[in-house]
Amino acid sequence: MSAAASSPDPMPEPFREAQVLVTGATGFSGSVLVRQLTEAGARIRAIARPSSRIDVLADLDIEWVRGQVYDASIVKAATVGVHYVFHLAAALREARSNEDSYRRVHCASTRLLAEAAARTPGFKRFVHVSTVGVHGHVAQPPADETAPFHPDDGYQRTKAEAETWFREFALTQGLPHVVIRPCAIYGPGDRRLLKLFRMAARGLVPVLGHSRGLYHLIHVEDLARVLLRSAVHPAALNEVFIAGSDMAVTLADIVQVVGRTLGRRVRIVRLPAWPFFALAAVCETVCRPLGLEPPLYRRRVAFFTKDRSFDTRKLRNVLGYAPLFADEEGLSSTTRWYVERGWIRAPLAESP
Repeated sequence: MSAAASSPDPMPEPFREAQVLVTGATGFSGSVLVRQLTEAGARIRAIARPSSRIDVLADLDIEWVRGQVYDASIVKAATVGVHYVFHLAAALREARSNEDSYRRVHCASTRLLAEAAARTPGFKRFVHVSTVGVHGHVAQPPADETAPFHPDDGYQRTKAEAETWFREFALTQGLPHVVIRPCAIYGPGDRRLLKLFRMAARGLVPVLGHSRGLYHLIHVEDLARVLLRSAVHPAALNEVFIAGSDMAVTLADIVQVVGRTLGRRVRIVRLPAWPFFALAAVCETVCRPLGLEPPLYRRRVAFFTKDRSFDTRKLRNVLGYAPLFADEEGLSSTTRWYVERGWIRAPLAESP
């Protein structure tokens, strides 16, 4: 489990009155980042799809640019006079999503934003948010920032394409930048790992295949702090960082923390993976032409079979970063948040 820092960072002074553009601001990570940027005194501009719910940030003073992040006219309007860009926008993994839609959101938007930033006088730094998913399964963990790319699906392939293009463009054009590859992001409000928490609350969690189920976590509040720090730290200029806690945990570790928080014993059942991959393939084949969300995805099955463990020392050694949330503390507090809001229907363990 990771060690927590003793006290939070002071908000970086360089953001005070700076014009900051955020993509993906209404998302899970983006909304936390925007709140931290606001506390730091930044002037926030954000691109949001016409369908995005901006009311979740209604209490903040944000200049909204409504439109698609891959629309050249939208990007041109949004980047006027900006000092920093935080590019978090990512395509949703839905039944109607395909590689073309992923490529528009991940690749086309990155190209437009980077080219616009490179032309903007006084621009300070572009923070490009990628994913550790570009590395795919880590056969010899832990992997660091120099590990080869082995993306597993269209989402990860297009994230890898976007990052590769961005790095080459930024380095050749002199665009000040940093690339952040977050590990598994969790925390209050997250819905992606909520399924795992709910399985633990029911007391039975399947582990598929023969992998150790290594997983690397980062609390959403800590990720936002990493993004802020990387945007202003001199040593982060033109670097790549994997953002995660100090050590990987196993899926069993995660669900046992949830179980302890709920006062519930959690059984781990190991099952062969191939029947679930076959069933997921059938579900996707049947549901996607109908525009329905498959009850089971191959990528969801793969979640239980991959080992993803990373060496995050560069983040600590170069940026002096330390997480505020130890893994066990963060998982436990997230579990309590889910219970208090009815996302998990289970009582909490009684305090000793």
